[in-house]
Amino acid sequence: MSNIDDLFKKPLLPSKRKPEPLRDANEVYKSAKVDANGDARSSRAAAVEDAGDEDGEAGPELPPDFNPDEDIPDDEEGRFFGGGISRDTAGALDFVEKLDHGDAGPEKIDSAWLRRLALNFEKRISKNAELRAKFENEPQKFMASEADLDADIKSLSILSEHPDLYEEFSSLGCVGSLVSLLSHENTDIAIDAIEILGELTDEDVEAEQEQWDALVAAMVDADVIALLGQNLARLDEENEADRSGVYHVMSVLENLASQLPIAEKIGRDSDIVTWLKNRILKKEKPVTQNKQYAAEILAILVQSSYKNRHQLIQNDMVDILLQLLSAYRKLDPAKDSDEEEYVENLFDCLTCLVDEDDGKAKFIDAEGIELAQIMLRGGKMSKPRALRVLNHILGGKGGAPACERLIEVAGLRTVFGMFMKKAHNQSIEHLLGIFSSLLRLLPGESSGRIRTLAKFMEKDYEKIEKLIKLRREYASRVSVVDQSIEQERKSVDADEQELMAGEWLSRRLDAGLFCLQIIDVILAWLIAEDDGARTKVKTLLSDRDEDLGVIKATLQGMFLNHY
Repeated sequence: MSNIDDLFKKPLLPSKRKPEPLRDANEVYKSAKVDANGDARSSRAAAVEDAGDEDGEAGPELPPDFNPDEDIPDDEEGRFFGGGISRDTAGALDFVEKLDHGDAGPEKIDSAWLRRLALNFEKRISKNAELRAKFENEPQKFMASEADLDADIKSLSILSEHPDLYEEFSSLGCVGSLVSLLSHENTDIAIDAIEILGELTDEDVEAEQEQWDALVAAMVDADVIALLGQNLARLDEENEADRSGVYHVMSVLENLASQLPIAEKIGRDSDIVTWLKNRILKKEKPVTQNKQYAAEILAILVQSSYKNRHQLIQNDMVDILLQLLSAYRKLDPAKDSDEEEYVENLFDCLTCLVDEDDGKAKFIDAEGIELAQIMLRGGKMSKPRALRVLNHILGGKGGAPACERLIEVAGLRTVFGMFMKKAHNQSIEHLLGIFSSLLRLLPGESSGRIRTLAKFMEKDYEKIEKLIKLRREYASRVSVVDQSIEQERKSVDADEQELMAGEWLSRRLDAGLFCLQIIDVILAWLIAEDDGARTKVKTLLSDRDEDLGVIKATLQGMFLNHY
C-alpha cells in the first residue's frame, strides 16, 4: 500500500479545479461557524428549532449507541461525534479504505490515458447513434446513452491543460469526431461540443504554435466552419441555453480568426456572414452581449484580411454600418456597457472598410461624409471616432473624391475649427492626416485646393503658427528619445543594433515622430505654394534659431526610411 503521506499530497481527480488543502484538527475546530449571538454551529450548518422540546432540551438527537452511563471524558471543545473521531479524520479513513479496494487515485494524463479516452469516446458516439437510429420515436431508450456522451464531451476539457497531447488527439481522429457532434440532433450535445472546442483553442491555453495548428487543422478538415454556421442558423436565442450556444460559436470563430487563412475562410462562408450582418441589425434595448459580440467578430474579420473587406463591401456592409451609426450621431450609449462596445466595434469595422477604394465609393454614395460632418459638430462619443473614419477615407490613392466631397459639404470650417481648439493627441494626429491628404490629393488650381490653402492663410496665418507650435512639442519629445537611443547604440555591436532597430523606431513613433513628419510635409506644401506662408514659416523658425533646414532633414529622413 502507498505511503499515506504521499497519498494526501495528490488531488483525488484530474480536474481543472484546484483541490482544497487539507486542514489539521485545530483548524477544523476553529472553522466551526458562530452566529451573531455566539451560538456554535456545526460545519453542516444544521438548523436548530427556536423552541426546545418538552424537557427544555434542544439540538440533534443523540447517536443510537450513546450510553449516558459510560465513563466518557468531557468533550468541552465539541470536536468528537459518536465513535470518538472527527469528521475530517473519518473522511481520511474512508479515502484510505477506497485505496485498499483498488482505487489508485488520480490517473496520469499521458498518451496511454488519451488512447483509452479516445476509444471510450468513439464507443459513446457509436452507441448513441445506434440507439437513436433504432429507437427514433422512443427517446427514453437512448437518453441514458446521450447523458453518457454529454459527460464524455465535458471531460475533454482537461485537455486544455495538456496541449502537448493536441497533436496525438488530432491524429487519433478525436477532433473530427468531436466536430461531427456539432450536427447532433440534440442541440445541447452540439453546444457542449462547441464549448469544448472554444476551450481547447482559447488564447489562454499554453500551447506551442505547432500543437495549436495541428488541432485547428483537424477542426477545419472536419468542416468546422460550415457546421458553426449551421448552428448559428438553428439556435434560437429566445432560449437561454441556445443563447449561450450562440456565444460559444462566436468564441470559436474569434479563436480561429487569429490565423489569416482561416479568417478568410470564415469571411467566405455566406451563412456566417449573413447571420452576423442580420444579428447586428436586430433591434434590441438594451444591446445584448451577443449583438455586441457579432459586431466584434465582423471587426476582427475586416481587420485581418483585405479579401474579407471586399467581401463585406459587396454585401452592402458600409451602408448598413452607416445606418446603425446614424442613431449615435448625437446620442451616446451608456458608459461601460455592451452598447458602448458595440458602437466602438461598428466604428472599427467602418474604418477598415473605407481604407479600400470600393469602400470609399460606397461611403460617399451613402452620404457618409455628411454623417461624419454632423458627428464632428454635435457628437460626443462619436466625434473622435468620426474624425478617425474621415482621416481614413480621405487617405490613400482613391481619397481624392472624398476630399472634394468634404469641401462641398463645408467640412473645411469644421476640421480647421477643431484644429484650433485644444484636442487630444489622437485627434490632432487625425486632423494632420486630413490636412496632408487635402494638400496631396486635391488637383492643382482646383477650387477645392485654393479654398484649403486660403484656410491656412486666413487670420494672419494662425494655423501655421499652431503647426509650428506643435512641431516644437513633437520635435522636443522625439529628441529626448533620440538621445537615449544614441547612448544605447554606443553600447551594442552592429548585429545588436540591427535587432534593436525595430524597437527604437517604435519608441520614436510613440514619442511623436509620425506627427512631426506629417507637420513638416504640410509645411513643405505650404512653403512651395505660397510666398507669404514661406516667409511666415521662416520667421517662426528663426525664433528658436532654426531655419528651413530642419524641415528638409525630416523629409530626407522619411525618404531614406521609405526606400
